Amino acid sequence: MDKSHKPATIAAHAAGALDPQSGGVVPALQPSTTFLRDENYDLVRPDNIYSRDNSDNLRQAEAVLCALENAAETLLFPSGMAAIAAVFRTLPNGGTAILQSGIYWGTTAWIRDFCARREITLIEVDADDLAATCKTRKADLVFVETPSNPWLKTVDIQALADLTDATLVVDATAATPILTRALDHGADIVMHSATKGINGHSDVLAGVLSTRAKDATIWQAIKSDRKMAGAILGPFEAWLLIRAMRTLPLRVERMSQNAQVLAEYLMAHPKVENVYYPGLPSHPGYATATKQMQGGFGSLLSVLVKGDRTDALRVVGKLVLFLRATSLGGIESLVEHRHTIEPHTGIPENLIRVSVGIEDIDDLIADWAQALD
Repeated sequence: MDKSHKPATIAAHAAGALDPQSGGVVPALQPSTTFLRDENYDLVRPDNIYSRDNSDNLRQAEAVLCALENAAETLLFPSGMAAIAAVFRTLPNGGTAILQSGIYWGTTAWIRDFCARREITLIEVDADDLAATCKTRKADLVFVETPSNPWLKTVDIQALADLTDATLVVDATAATPILTRALDHGADIVMHSATKGINGHSDVLAGVLSTRAKDATIWQAIKSDRKMAGAILGPFEAWLLIRAMRTLPLRVERMSQNAQVLAEYLMAHPKVENVYYPGLPSHPGYATATKQMQGGFGSLLSVLVKGDRTDALRVVGKLVLFLRATSLGGIESLVEHRHTIEPHTGIPENLIRVSVGIEDIDDLIADWAQALD
């Protein structure tokens, strides 16, 4: 298949992945860690030596993502954090990185620690101040997340790309490549926690990086680092990811529709103080999101209920269909009281993060109605 096909077609056909040996329309799972050589010690398959860098299942999953991102090349990792670490390990000692503040706390915490150990200057700025900072400060790397987790702030990717000579890396986990192809908007590298919406079934841990230019120095360094550090996704996880991605456009469409309706309902509810969701015209990033998100605004939203921690926990405790669990982007709806998880980050005690699944929207609204009652 080629990249001219629409995302739904690419995903449904897994970018053409088949099993030529059996004729199966589903690719086979190949768990071998090592591969044969003949009597002359030539490789039977020149592209398969050792599974730390060679895996048919991995290459098939990467091909699907590469096509969906309109990328030059894609690499899978065993987690989203492993993918982020591979990017930041390319920075030189004494370098400079600009980091959007208020993003996923795990990302921020690891980057702060890493930069301190490597004597890398780290400049943390709010989404609203990124453009001015990128224009005035020289940096080796700019890392942003849009929409951000859990504040749902949006960043104009193209505007940043036009302002900085630094490598621009975009975490687009909450959007997935179905809603935002960050490389088309000027990003140099796009990152996803594939654990979330890309897999969507809460049963695979994975991360992914895709690049606009596979001959770029930083990309070659990332490829080398993955191979030598062994930060590789296993064949079974890659196979599960291929299976899940076949329905990615359908899942994203349904989840985005549900999230939009739920956000509008909650925004009008008398016991809700505010709703953070880029699909609401009242959201500060609505115009930017409308420009760079096509087909919906994703499954993630945050709700500020009226009251304090006790009121928020009461609502969370009464929800039935929204399961109380960490993560987002799955087919089942999840809810999380973020202040309980990370009270040190300044998250309001009345904020509830919501990941909307594919259930019937009337049932989801009824669940919130009884919980807020």
